[in-house]
Amino acid sequence: MDFGWDPGERKRKEEENWTTEIRRPHELPRFEVDLRMEAETSWTTYPYSYITTHVPEAESYSDHNDDDETKVQTFSMDSLLPNDLLERILTFLPIASIFRAGTVCKRWNEIVSSQRFLSNFSNNNSAPQSPWYFMFTSTDDPSGYAYDPVIKKWYGFDLPCIESSNWFVASSCGLVCFMDNDCRNKIYVSNPITKQWRRLTEPPGHRSTDYAALSASVNRAKQSYSVSVVKSKQVQGDFFQWELSVHLYSSETMTWTTRLTDVLAGWRGGDESVICGNVLYFLIYSTGGSDHRHGLIALNLSTISSSNGVLMRSFIPMPCSLTCGRLMNLKEKLVVVGGIGKHDRPDIIKGIGVWCLNGGGREWQEVARMPQRFFQGFGELDDVFASSGSDDMVYVQSYGSPALLTFDMKLKCWKWSQKCPVSKKFPLQLFTGFCFEPRLEIAP
Repeated sequence: MDFGWDPGERKRKEEENWTTEIRRPHELPRFEVDLRMEAETSWTTYPYSYITTHVPEAESYSDHNDDDETKVQTFSMDSLLPNDLLERILTFLPIASIFRAGTVCKRWNEIVSSQRFLSNFSNNNSAPQSPWYFMFTSTDDPSGYAYDPVIKKWYGFDLPCIESSNWFVASSCGLVCFMDNDCRNKIYVSNPITKQWRRLTEPPGHRSTDYAALSASVNRAKQSYSVSVVKSKQVQGDFFQWELSVHLYSSETMTWTTRLTDVLAGWRGGDESVICGNVLYFLIYSTGGSDHRHGLIALNLSTISSSNGVLMRSFIPMPCSLTCGRLMNLKEKLVVVGGIGKHDRPDIIKGIGVWCLNGGGREWQEVARMPQRFFQGFGELDDVFASSGSDDMVYVQSYGSPALLTFDMKLKCWKWSQKCPVSKKFPLQLFTGFCFEPRLEIAP
């Protein structure tokens, strides 16, 4: 009886099924590779050290002949691709998948942990790594979640060094700097991806300052970095006058230098600063006698001097009356995200705007204003909020909710992130966070 089944057809089907089972990573669709490598939801499942310590051997596969012949063909995945081609393929993976790729076999482990791969991975323009956003989920505990906008996923994430979510944070080119909010003498520089870190020596100046602003800048060409601390302290018995000092750390000399000391009248320092193109920018706040609540100081770190009055000679007015301002370095340009105050009530927020400093560092260009549907999507928004960015990405977050909004400077597009896997548990619970670039090759 003919059942319509040809023995030769059966063999061809089995060969096709075998071929399908051993498809190589570069033969899989991009989304299928990502799904297979994302079985875990927690980033901490595979720390960076796991790559270089856990090195399983490659598995072998055997193709047994249907005719029960004694000849057995054995081969390994390692023999299918040369190293340079496999390395090229792996550079297309999202950075979160690199850690899991290192656990596949010994050969993959050696490739993804090599210095050449780390450098090529970070420079691979075909698979850009957009800046991530870390969100603190507790006012006391520094733990939280990191958001990857490329694959739109949150990871459970632990930060090195930091002890509390109220610490000062600054980031640049893969490095994140932390400073405690009590004595302000504990300063750490770390790579949050690899968990490598270094504690810096205590900065000079007053320990008991009223305000402090932290910023960092990485020079990739020299493989070095700088850290700046701007300290502000009220002159004893005079609320109108404030002492201000600027201290700069260089990783090349591993020392601090006090670059400037001055006294401001009618203005004080705050907690916002950033370094762009070797220029230190920081916000100052009016203590009376000014129509605006904020002003901007720009100091060239190459030519800075300690002469009296140098700060106010570097004064730049803000683009409009702001309830708060957040400074960020986007491709070596200063960008400000600020809350726009009402005309008759400048302390009440009515919207959020984005500006870029142009014209030799003196003129503001408005980039965008947040559409009202997104502004209202935050619910009850205070006059202050969290915002940071890098590359072409800006993040905006309300302190009162875990909702996260992104703005693409290049596309001029506003989008909500995927919902963070944490919810508000009590009315006074606060949320905050910061942006950083995920990099494997940078070390403190």
